[in-house]
Amino acid sequence: MSAKSGHIIPRVAAAVVAVAVIIGAVWSCNTAGCTDNQNSLPLAGFYSSASGSGITVSNLDISGVGAPGDSVLYGSSQSRSEVYLPFRSDAESTSYVFTYHPNDSVSVSDQISFSYTSQPYFASEDCGALFHYRITSMSHTSNFIDSVVITDSLITNVNQQRIKIYFRTEEQQEPEE
Repeated sequence: MSAKSGHIIPRVAAAVVAVAVIIGAVWSCNTAGCTDNQNSLPLAGFYSSASGSGITVSNLDISGVGAPGDSVLYGSSQSRSEVYLPFRSDAESTSYVFTYHPNDSVSVSDQISFSYTSQPYFASEDCGALFHYRITSMSHTSNFIDSVVITDSLITNVNQQRIKIYFRTEEQQEPEE
């Protein structure tokens, strides 16, 4: 091995390492400026109408009305205290059916409908574009849902509850003395 060829291998290795560092730096820049939530998804929390406190609901199916096959977004197999309710960017309203199954032979359903405007929003070069929504109105049926409160009508990609759904719950009565 000549003296010249002994110096070539370290130079090639150094060049490979330098290219790997540059590729790594460029790759990591693609998401560095992008927030964790890259979509504007309304987050709805569940609350007791009797106490006003947050609750976890079991035996609840949530389906999108008019979605392909009115697909179930959340099945009753898991208990939940909050859910994301995605809005359609190509429509001005989105509706959901909440079906509560208190036992095997009974089910009760309510529907919540949101009307809104959608506005494309350029987040950043790293994130690209997304939609912001402004809720203009909301309606719901009241079989087991007592009320729905919109805490902020502007839905952005900030991961924050903007919708509070109050379910009718029975609070334990204090025993009479």
